[in-house]
Amino acid sequence: MKIKTLLAVSALALALPMTAQAQGTLRGAERGAQDGADAAGPVGAIVGGAVGAATGTIGGILGVEDRPRFRSYVRERNVRSYDYDGRVAVGTVLPNSGVTYYDVPGEYSVSRGTRYTVVNDRPVLVDGRHRIIEVIE
Repeated sequence: MKIKTLLAVSALALALPMTAQAQGTLRGAERGAQDGADAAGPVGAIVGGAVGAATGTIGGILGVEDRPRFRSYVRERNVRSYDYDGRVAVGTVLPNSGVTYYDVPGEYSVSRGTRYTVVNDRPVLVDGRHRIIEVIE
């Protein structure tokens, strides 16, 4: 029974798309593996990693629990919104000039080089090339 569950969870994790949410997947897998190992040893690490990967992918880069807190963090700083004529979506590359990019505090555990800005009144995370990697709804 445990083997069937392990295989099913592993198959689910492998079937999830690993594109725009790759960082959330990796962070979720890492956390899940550690929690699983602490609770049930090596088998727990495998199951926890697979479940964590699924949760991280669904939660995005920040994760579901961090989003409201991050939105509040950005609002408290009165970050000026950049008016953008294009679509605000994952994959959109923002201009190098005219947009102010800010460091994400370490407490949010995002990848090094990830920054944030506000575009059309929506907080977004961007990579080092100013590509939107997450829109914080």
